[in-house]
Amino acid sequence: MAKQELNWLEDAKSVAAKIRLRGFDYVMQNNGGYLSQICSSAEIFAYLYCKGMNLGPSIAPMVPDPFDCVPSQGKPYYSGSDYNGEKLPHLDRFIFSPAHYALVLYVALIEAKRMAPEGLNDFNKDGSTVELISAEHSPGAEITSGSLAQALSVAGGIAIGRRIKQETGNTWVMMSDGEFQEGQTWEAVQTLAHYKLDSIKVIVDVNGQQCDGPIESVMSLRSLQNKLNAFGAHAEEVDGHDMEAFDRLANMDTQGKPLFILAITDPTRGVSLLNTKRPTLHYLRFSSENEKFSFQQAYDKMLKEPQ
Repeated sequence: MAKQELNWLEDAKSVAAKIRLRGFDYVMQNNGGYLSQICSSAEIFAYLYCKGMNLGPSIAPMVPDPFDCVPSQGKPYYSGSDYNGEKLPHLDRFIFSPAHYALVLYVALIEAKRMAPEGLNDFNKDGSTVELISAEHSPGAEITSGSLAQALSVAGGIAIGRRIKQETGNTWVMMSDGEFQEGQTWEAVQTLAHYKLDSIKVIVDVNGQQCDGPIESVMSLRSLQNKLNAFGAHAEEVDGHDMEAFDRLANMDTQGKPLFILAITDPTRGVSLLNTKRPTLHYLRFSSENEKFSFQQAYDKMLKEPQ
């Protein structure tokens, strides 16, 4: 492996470990949270911000501004996408779809030096842009995507507009696997394939979990890879914690097809104690002080491990 390749990979591995640690720390301090999403998607966000996306420097305040008012005449539109840099023709855009993963996104911005750690102080507080479920004004988010499956359609429209304007940057989308239970997702895939939007690159966190339990027990998805390819996309399954595999696919020529990297992830990665909460991993709530103490011990152990 070339030295340059090794550097980005080692940096990204360090960022992924720090995402888990900082996210776990926040969950412990606040008596619960979306811990399984942090465990499953840390490498996805680390790859995107360390290697995958070609972004300019952040043009947003290191500590996010409070939510002042809704956009209106004489009131500027505040976009969380400013944390991803200017929207220039040659640079990439990032469309964040599963809005309940917001904590992971904020932590990734912190570890990528695009947001200050103090920005988390207002997480999930009234009047804050650092919302529990992200909106278009939340750090790192360009659109409101709290209704899952809408973001891919928006990304397709952005990609078509960029093609018309002859822009060369890619449009990246981060999704969760539960969104493929929605009909709008498949309409969007069909549209991306029809217009041959190979500037669309999607990474899907396939962690097999959703609010009501395991995806297979709620509405089976069967083979996402086969379905997406049948719809005209280029989809491949990879180990969701293997960032080299992400990079290999991200740089391939898909010959006019939108790319879907199906990252098969472990929602308990790094926090094996989470297995005791199966089958409901969606949101961690401590059932007792003893259980919280056990998770605190798991966090303390992670803290002592080399990052």
